Amino acid sequence: MKTIELTTIAPYLAELLDLASEEPVILKTPEGRAYVLGEMDDFDEELALIRNNEELMALLDERLREKTTYTLQQVREQLGLV
Repeated sequence: MKTIELTTIAPYLAELLDLASEEPVILKTPEGRAYVLGEMDDFDEELALIRNNEELMALLDERLREKTTYTLQQVREQLGLV
């Protein structure tokens, strides 16, 4: 990960994007704030969409609270594999 100290002269956005296409870039401001610039792939975009899907997240939370467990034999029976 590369760190770039932002001074009074900021690099062009295109230059930063070129750097971020190779590896994540940390941008530090003179005030001490830090930001990460990195390339997103399809998986990152899909993950962001899933996290923002309130209905799906509620369903997953509900499923997480379920305490019922099934044996492998019970699953096979339910699927008609036995």
